[in-house]
Amino acid sequence: MAKYLMAIDAGTGSIRAVLFDLEGNQIACSQQEWSHIEDPKYPGSMNFDWVNDWKLAKQCIAGAIKESGIESSEIAAISTTCMREGIVLYDREGKEIWACANVDARSNDEVVELIHKFPGLEKELYLESGQSYALDALPRLLWVKNKLPDVYERVAHIGMFNDWLIYKLTGILAVEPSNGSTSGLMDLKTRSWDPSILERCGLKTDIFPEVRESGTIAGKVTEKAAKETGLTEGTTVVVGGGDAQLGCIGVGVVNPNEAAIFGGSFWQYEYNTGEAKTDDQCRVRVNCHAVPNVWQYEALAFKPGLVMRWFRDGFCQLEKEEAQKTGRDPYDLMNEKAKDIPAGCYGMMCTFSDVMNFISWKHAAPTFTNFELDPEKFSRYTFYKAILENTALVTKGHMDLVRESTGNMPSEVVFASGASKSPLWSQILADVLGIPVKVPAVKEATALGAAILAGHGVGIYKDISETSKKLVHIVHVYQPNPENHKVYMEMYDTWRKVYKVQLDLANEGLTKHMWAAPGV
Repeated sequence: MAKYLMAIDAGTGSIRAVLFDLEGNQIACSQQEWSHIEDPKYPGSMNFDWVNDWKLAKQCIAGAIKESGIESSEIAAISTTCMREGIVLYDREGKEIWACANVDARSNDEVVELIHKFPGLEKELYLESGQSYALDALPRLLWVKNKLPDVYERVAHIGMFNDWLIYKLTGILAVEPSNGSTSGLMDLKTRSWDPSILERCGLKTDIFPEVRESGTIAGKVTEKAAKETGLTEGTTVVVGGGDAQLGCIGVGVVNPNEAAIFGGSFWQYEYNTGEAKTDDQCRVRVNCHAVPNVWQYEALAFKPGLVMRWFRDGFCQLEKEEAQKTGRDPYDLMNEKAKDIPAGCYGMMCTFSDVMNFISWKHAAPTFTNFELDPEKFSRYTFYKAILENTALVTKGHMDLVRESTGNMPSEVVFASGASKSPLWSQILADVLGIPVKVPAVKEATALGAAILAGHGVGIYKDISETSKKLVHIVHVYQPNPENHKVYMEMYDTWRKVYKVQLDLANEGLTKHMWAAPGV
């Protein structure tokens, strides 16, 4: 009897295959790191090597089956998820001919061309698709047309990476709305392709494969794929979705007016809505959820996890040495000291990621400000806590943006991924937002979301939302401290004004932007 579900997750830094039992317990995981190489001829490029990367995917699938000790025939269904925004282009024979990963930034010239050639078009397209030139496929397709015309001439189909994995397993190419919508080529309301978007940008309009909703059957594992991976021929493959959307399913955020924060290298604030509406000022991204008839406002905070890693490696050598001796995490050691710093860090604050402005997305130069030459108050632990507070303040800004667009605020929020392991960061987040912060037990939320879709596709789970709620377990709820919340609300307005001045300095060329979208 088939009693296991497999998720294949193509992340930015690795590919993995994860096996779950029908109660949502992880029983095996095989992972391979991969990298997306820059072509020196094209600065900012992030090439996706579909030949080598499929080899790694096959190894992961076989590795997970071997690690689990099960027979592949016991796998009831498979689904896939991946980093979003990455695209694969195919020729008429179905062969891959060009692909780039998610934050490929080679198309700066094309963004400038689109802005100058079609003034106002980016806002027009955003209001329909929920996307801007910062991350969508339009500038990349235009880059292929301009820089590789022979390749562009051969382009017959476009797809995303989760669909590419299904294509390799089944021979069937179909795109689903949750990740497909991040391409900027779909109409949010219809959850399907809009050829007029490409037409308005002077691009070919006949490159769209079929659209199938997440959780529907895509096809069966072919004889060829079975031999390559160790899977059983004929195993059902179910349409998956984008990593953030499936992560939401994996933490129980599946209904309108529910929200999640994923705290990793980048922080994602995801707010569910039952309407396909966008922000009049184009400040926040809107995607299709992997749950039918649900959409998501998404706001991204740039690099909080990477900022933490920088601070740990640059300033916390003593904690790293102690961690090596004791087997503890350096961050835990830092948290123990930083928790005694009062809320607001004695008035010190920092500027790293700004509140999202999708249509003109820039970040100021990294800065710490308003500290005194008092080592008792302003030690490395104060600077460390200021980083935690800064990220929470950005998240409040994102929650405010979505409230301004929708008129709604969540009454609580689920906090997942690496940052949620920090009790201090979780409590600061609750104190800044002023609502309960719930931390789930699941470690592989995105993969669990894919497994739930796989089970739904073959009838094991009748309802995606109901199953999600049943399988997700909350292990801690952080309640906001009213006194700290008051401190942070007073601090927030000051921080926004300070950030604006710092961004002006970068815009004037006196300092260097931490990051700016292509062409902005």
